[in-house]
Amino acid sequence: MTVNRDNIYQFLQFCDRHIQGKERSDAQTFLNEFFKAFGHESAVKAGARFELPIPKASAKGHTGYADLWWPRDNLATLLIEMKSRGENLNRHYGQAWDYCTQLNPQPQYVILCNFDEFWIYDFEIQIDTPLDKIRRVDLPERLEAFRFMEFTMEAPKFQNNQVEITQTAAKYMGKFYQLLKVRSHKANFNAAIAQKFTLQCVMAMFAEDTKLLENSLFSQCLEDCLAGKSSFDLLNDGLFRRMNMIKNPVGRFKGVEYFNGGLFAEVYPIELNKEELDYLKLAANQDWSKVRPAIFGSIFESTVNEGERHQGGIHFTSENDIMKIIRPTISRYWEEKIEAVNDLKALEQLKIEMRNYRVLDPACGSGNFLYMAYQELKQAEHLLLQKSAELRKTEQLEMSFVTPLQFYGIDYNPFAVELARVTLLIARKVAIDKLGLTENALPLDSLDNNIIKGDALLMDWPQANAIVGNPPFQSKNKMQQEFGAKYVNQIREKYPEIPGRADYCVYWFYKAHQQLPDNGCAGLVGTNTIRQNYSREGGLDYIVKHNGTITEAVSTQVWSGDAVVHVSIVNWVKAEKIGKKKLSMQLGDYKDSPWQVWELDDINSSLSPTIDISQARKILTNAQSGACCQGQTHGNEGFLLTPFQVETLFNDLISRTIIYPYLTADELFKNLDGLPSRYVIDLNHCNDLNAAKSYEKAFKHLKEFVFPTIKANADEEQSKTNKTTGPRQTHFRRWWKYWRDRPELIQRINNISRYIVCGQVTKRPIFEFISSAIRPNAALIVFPLADDYSFGILQSNLHWLWFTNRCSTLKKDFRYTSESVFDTFPFPQFPTLEQVQQVAESSVNLRQTRREIMTKNQWSLRELYRNLTNDPQNSDIQRVQLAQEQLDQAVAIAYGMDGQADPLAFLLNLNLEVVDKEAKGDKVTAPGLPDFIHNPKDFISQDCVCI
Repeated sequence: MTVNRDNIYQFLQFCDRHIQGKERSDAQTFLNEFFKAFGHESAVKAGARFELPIPKASAKGHTGYADLWWPRDNLATLLIEMKSRGENLNRHYGQAWDYCTQLNPQPQYVILCNFDEFWIYDFEIQIDTPLDKIRRVDLPERLEAFRFMEFTMEAPKFQNNQVEITQTAAKYMGKFYQLLKVRSHKANFNAAIAQKFTLQCVMAMFAEDTKLLENSLFSQCLEDCLAGKSSFDLLNDGLFRRMNMIKNPVGRFKGVEYFNGGLFAEVYPIELNKEELDYLKLAANQDWSKVRPAIFGSIFESTVNEGERHQGGIHFTSENDIMKIIRPTISRYWEEKIEAVNDLKALEQLKIEMRNYRVLDPACGSGNFLYMAYQELKQAEHLLLQKSAELRKTEQLEMSFVTPLQFYGIDYNPFAVELARVTLLIARKVAIDKLGLTENALPLDSLDNNIIKGDALLMDWPQANAIVGNPPFQSKNKMQQEFGAKYVNQIREKYPEIPGRADYCVYWFYKAHQQLPDNGCAGLVGTNTIRQNYSREGGLDYIVKHNGTITEAVSTQVWSGDAVVHVSIVNWVKAEKIGKKKLSMQLGDYKDSPWQVWELDDINSSLSPTIDISQARKILTNAQSGACCQGQTHGNEGFLLTPFQVETLFNDLISRTIIYPYLTADELFKNLDGLPSRYVIDLNHCNDLNAAKSYEKAFKHLKEFVFPTIKANADEEQSKTNKTTGPRQTHFRRWWKYWRDRPELIQRINNISRYIVCGQVTKRPIFEFISSAIRPNAALIVFPLADDYSFGILQSNLHWLWFTNRCSTLKKDFRYTSESVFDTFPFPQFPTLEQVQQVAESSVNLRQTRREIMTKNQWSLRELYRNLTNDPQNSDIQRVQLAQEQLDQAVAIAYGMDGQADPLAFLLNLNLEVVDKEAKGDKVTAPGLPDFIHNPKDFISQDCVCI
């Protein structure tokens, strides 16, 4: 659809004649005419909705109403918020952002409009600054910015995309710093001086383009340097030294104001070369008044190597994700208080509270959280001063008082600390310009005592009313590898209350809650395992058990930065908090996947909208049954053989007794027949070297391909620890065995014809029988149960529901563990013979149906289950769905579960009943066939994956 300019002019004429600019009476008429201008019959007929209720989105925390929401299939969704003529639109992006987080689909574009101006936002790009500001009278010349109003995939063109400018400037400054850093090894300065000088240049360019430095002084100095003059004379000993002087009355630098003695306290002996000056000039050519503080994160990311980034868990956080913490924890706290104040005495008390308000980011990185927290607190301060002026019946606002000195940060990386200081210094000038404040931007505050270098887990934190941030992402499994055993032991000794198997970020959640004063607020990002198992116990369980209330949270979402993880975002207050809470969850594996939002009376520590089953207890009968175990971890590729090697090198009878097909989860789910593609040498039964040597060919192979690596690992461990003991050295003493050989499991599956498996990490409920002649890899969870009844219970939706709510996760996929899932899952306690038979028959039917359809369509198990999601109307898929539903019904009957019961509540109650019975010494029903089944063979069919 092409816009007819005549329609645009008709819209402008209509507004001039009929629109007075009152929000309540004119908004819908204005918007309908706006839609007509772009060729639509009306807003409603185009599919838009007026006055859409949004729970908990008003300034008082009540239901708000979105003026217009326009969801469209395969095209950008739009939100429009109307304000009265003359209203300052800058006050309202926060409310629009709140609305966006509750809508599904979430709007890509947001328009704030006061009848005379259109401010266009894309919150995924930038939050507090519109991508474009367009006057109504300029619409005919700026139609390219409104392409989302048309039926086109062509991207709009905006004139204030500050992220693009930021990325360009960051690229040039990153290159400039890298050049300085490389040269510092040979010159008369070091890398730390290169960092400081780079940041002095950043501040000078920002100051020049925001008129803190007049007459393009920095750019003029660069031009002269490129013409052959000394950069030390003009920049270091010239401009930068003058920026640290209180008066500059004469000469080239006449009138340069005093910046401060922090950033510009030292003048460094650096003489720039031509290449460095060229990159600095390219950076200076950018409009630094439009550079967003995310540049400092970008510089940080571009100037540390990949190893350093991973070791510290450093990842860039998008502004949109930062707002998921700053608005619930800081902005709404103040907005609700300001809205509730109606007399000057209470207002004065609120001013005192705001003056004394302190914000801490204990893992501040380059300062993005602190920057946005400062902007939001200044916005709240502006609202407070406007409210004060209204109550005093004056248009004159009082002097503002919130300063960067109310903000604190800690980081272990010295460059990050310097970046964060500069970010927060810039924040003040940005707020002054954005809000039209009269306060002076100079001199800059000295933040040397506010943002400091240190290990936040091993030092005292400054007192703060709000704690925000994005602690490092490090899983429990990689902490020792990346931090070293000494450090890991140190923090575990300091925090003995936190389980040793908790993720690294959990320590920040725990300490943050300890440090908060009563009624203090916190918001942190963590890996989504913080809601699971040991990580939950050490963090969120501790918070809710110690006077903490989770007020708003994201259960899981795709991470916005470079880290390949899913995250959880948790906001809480150290007090009892009555009222509805918002829980969000992203439903897919992509950054644009849809969202689901719940309004709850309470958010549990599992961040689950359903009943909290984190309190389920271990069933000893399950734990001691041996009916669930991870497969074998061979630990060295030298144990593995190709079919060709088996046929040509190990074709003797002796070798064949210790060589087995070796199945991984990927092969089971990806291959059409589910068969393994490799074999494995198994000498795990050999308890000494002589026994292993009796298998001559196999031993020779292992000696050549396994022994060297295991020995090297043992030597490396001894060298690092200065000890002759340790897991690698223990393994070296039995090097012909696997890292984890699982002898009890192998003994159990050797005594049955087949066993059940599922993927240890999976996103779909797929269970399968495997022949006992095949060895299971560690990527499989093994249930050494051969009967169809047990398969039916495990393949049922009830078990899957329990699994997905109890398990840990890897990215978005679910991870099955015996301790958290199987050991707490109660099997039916009183099934009848008929019910057991029905479950067994239904499980056989499901597997037969699966095999028929897989054979017909040449699908693997993965393809079959993927189509269950992607193509549910397919007739073959519907047959599988029906077979699964029949199995689920049979299993529910075996449990004695009412059709109206909450499945998780039912299973949790059954779990607690079984545990109580065990404690009393009463008999309970274990996993597997019930004891009253006298002939188990009647329930064991023959189908399985087999060679």
